[in-house]
Amino acid sequence: MPTPYPAPEIAQLRPGLWIWHAYDPSVKAELFATAFAAGDGIYLVDPIPLPGPEYRQLDNARPIKGVIITNINHGRAACDLAKRFSVPIFAHPTASAEIKAGQAGDLSSLGQNPDLEVIEIEGAVAGEIALYRPVDGGTMIVGDALINFEPYGFTFLPPKYCLDQKQMRRSLRKLLSFSFKRLLFAHGTPILSGAGDRLRELLESDS
Repeated sequence: MPTPYPAPEIAQLRPGLWIWHAYDPSVKAELFATAFAAGDGIYLVDPIPLPGPEYRQLDNARPIKGVIITNINHGRAACDLAKRFSVPIFAHPTASAEIKAGQAGDLSSLGQNPDLEVIEIEGAVAGEIALYRPVDGGTMIVGDALINFEPYGFTFLPPKYCLDQKQMRRSLRKLLSFSFKRLLFAHGTPILSGAGDRLRELLESDS
C-alpha cells in the first residue's frame, strides 16, 4: 500500500482513541485519521496508510471491525484497509462512490451502537457526517465541515469547498446538543479540552 508521504506514527490520546497524520503534497494538506474503540471492536475513520507495526497497536486492543469515511472526498486508504482486514466501509449514501463493490456497510447500523452516534451535516461536502462518542467526557469527530490549522485556525470549511456554507453552519448547531470535550478533525490539530464550548463560541460569533 504505497504512500506519497512519510509514513506516520500513531498516537494514543486516551484509552480507546488514537490519531495519526501526514502531509500529502498531492493535495497540499495535512491529513488526519482517527481510530476509536466502540463495542467489541476498533473503527478507522478517514484512514491514511500506516506501517504494519503501527496497526498492531490497534489489533492488540480490539479487533478492527470497520472503516468509516466522513464524506465523498475521504476515501483515502479505506478500500485497501477494508480488504486487508476483511471489514466493511461505512459512509453516507452520497459518499458511496468511494466504496468498491461488496465493501459497503450499513451506516444506520453504526447508530445502533450505544457507544456511537452518527450525525449528518448538510451543506458541507457531499456525504458529510460527524461521529460522536459519549465516553470520558465526549469526543466529536468531524470530516471537513470544521478545520483547525494555520493560517485559518479553528473555523468553518471555506465557502468555495461547501455545497452551501450557510446551510452547513446551521446544520453544525446540531452538534451543540451533545456534550463533548474533544473535537477531532480530518484536517487539523485536535482540540482536547473545552471543545464543546469552543464550538458554541464559534457558532455564536457567526449568528
